[in-house]
Amino acid sequence: MAEIRVERVSKIYRQTRAVDDVSLTIDDGEFMVLLGPSGCGKTTLLRSIAGLEQIDGGRIVIGDQDVTELPPRRRNIAMVFQSYAVFPHMTVFENIAFGLRMRKASKADVSKQVREAAELLHIENLLDRFPAQTSGGQRQRIAVARALAMQPQVLLMDEPLSNLDALLRLEARAELKRLLNEIGSTTIYVTHDQVEAMSMGDRVAVMRSGKLVQVGDPLTIYDGPVDRFVGGFIGNPPMNFLPVDVSRRDGNRVAVLADAGQVALNREDALGDREGPVVLGIRAENVEIVHSDDPSSLRARVLVVEPLGSHNLVTLAVGGEQLKATTRPDERLERDQEVGVQIDPGRIRWLDAERGVALDTEDAGPGAGLGAPTPQKGDLTTAE
Repeated sequence: MAEIRVERVSKIYRQTRAVDDVSLTIDDGEFMVLLGPSGCGKTTLLRSIAGLEQIDGGRIVIGDQDVTELPPRRRNIAMVFQSYAVFPHMTVFENIAFGLRMRKASKADVSKQVREAAELLHIENLLDRFPAQTSGGQRQRIAVARALAMQPQVLLMDEPLSNLDALLRLEARAELKRLLNEIGSTTIYVTHDQVEAMSMGDRVAVMRSGKLVQVGDPLTIYDGPVDRFVGGFIGNPPMNFLPVDVSRRDGNRVAVLADAGQVALNREDALGDREGPVVLGIRAENVEIVHSDDPSSLRARVLVVEPLGSHNLVTLAVGGEQLKATTRPDERLERDQEVGVQIDPGRIRWLDAERGVALDTEDAGPGAGLGAPTPQKGDLTTAE
């Protein structure tokens, strides 16, 4: 396996910066997920690492070798695409063996490595079948087995589960994570599905408009997004954002939300001594719906109740804003019902009201959390 270093890599298509001065290090044996909305540059970055795209700036190092100018076949990588690209006229065995035969491996090595890869993916009983005789999930395993049979330094995966139905995708996600943990491959995995990213990656690199916005382990990114974009993109439902005015009342610090009431703050954290307009970010699971007239509660009205089995997802109107909260599945709430809302002050994420950047990131200075993407100078524009 090998460490991967992406050093100030850029890729420009005509007037669009698909990848914009990106630097990222993936440790030996690490599972790194590139996450972001469509058009953010994650697939272009992956293809650049693979050598399928010629970069316009920077360099790419795999192990101790600068591979920037090397063709894909000399980078000792394997790639699994969104479309499995299995050959319909070949058996499963021949599909898995294809790359090895192109490399002119001996017949004994081909047989050994194909069977080892098939056993890892539990498809050894399918080797004599043709792809048309297998299911979508089995074809996905064939594509992964073909990549593993090459025994590459690096495994690159571009949304390999996106063509599967929901249940099969859930099963394949767990199986793929088990497999990659077992073989210890250095893996870069591209997805726009934040559930996949959170559940599978050792670290997640969030991209937007060709830039890295934040890199960290999944829970750090979930609990501590560096800006409003990351908080709104990571999580299901996304983080709530409420514009509030922070002030002192009767010696206590409070966050006032229009005419809905105020939140008492028992921790300052990133808020420091700041007063005035800020944005309060809070996850739905840290919002509690109460039925008392406690003055510390915000006044709210129920808009929608969505039963999801393990919990209910409730959308509330609070001071002209919408807020999502989770409740127990047996919690009985009706549309237009008036309720109270209590926010856990220890779980608040504070953001600057104008820039949408987390206050602790802002205070840490330039480059903290990789920052938010900024407009580029000159004629070049960033891709959304």
